[in-house]
This record gives sequence, C-alpha cells and structure tokens, in this order.
Amino acid sequence: MATLDSIDRRLLAELQAEGRITNVDLASRVGLTAPPCLRRVRALEEEGVIRGYHADLDPSRLGFTITVFAMVSLKSQAEEDLRAFEQHIKGLPEIRECHMLNGEIDFILKIVSKDLQSFQEFLTSKLTPAPNVASVKTSLTIRTAKNEPGVPLE
Repeated sequence: MATLDSIDRRLLAELQAEGRITNVDLASRVGLTAPPCLRRVRALEEEGVIRGYHADLDPSRLGFTITVFAMVSLKSQAEEDLRAFEQHIKGLPEIRECHMLNGEIDFILKIVSKDLQSFQEFLTSKLTPAPNVASVKTSLTIRTAKNEPGVPLE
C-alpha cells in the first residue's frame, strides 16, 4: 500500500473527480505550484496508484440500452479452470466487469447490450457455452441509483 500524505490524497480526489484538469488548475486547488504538483502526480502514476485516465461514456447514447448482471457458477473451481474462464471472458467486450466471488456463485459479470435480443444472443452463443460453465443466472438492471468510480479519499 502506498504511503500518502494529505496533499497526495487531495491530488487523487481532484483527479478522480476531474481527470482532465490541467496541472496548473490542479496545483492551485491543492495549494502547490505547478512543477511540484506534476512531480507528485508522475510519482503516483509510476507507483501504480494512478492506473490511467478514462472518459465516462453514456452507454445509452452509444446504443447500449441495457445492463445485466450475470451470476456464473462453474463446474470446477480448480485454478486452471478458473483461469480458462477468465481468459475466455476477456475476449468478450460486452462484459465490462468480472469479479470472482466466494460462496455458491463463482463470478459476477456486468454486461452491456444494445437490446434484449442482442443480450439473449450473447448469453446463448458466448456466455453459457463458455468452458466449464455450469449455470448462469441473470438480472436486468432497472435503474442505477449510484455509480461512483474510484475509492473514497476523504
């Protein structure tokens, strides 16, 4: 775990909220001049604390009108089988997140699709027949009450 001081935490909070902020504006917000601000940000990037910068896209404006969570159970939980499943889903762009769980469900997946028919085709042709899949249970998202990327820094 990285050792962060209060300035680093403020830098991260500002960048997490607004990744396109200029270095000059960022420095001003955290009480630094531009050169030490840039050095700190670069250090946080090199340490892997900052993994990247991303645009927050609106799925519906791009034609992805539904989001589905799929709970996947595998036939075997041997490490080789888990890795084979993970490798398979890395090649499926509709799957936006994949988390391995403990308990009776092995993985939860966040999937986006253009419509129900497209999702059904994806489910029956790509996800259910994937290696080692025993069962897939799906839940269609009705609405999203909170979608907060990152981590709490306050």
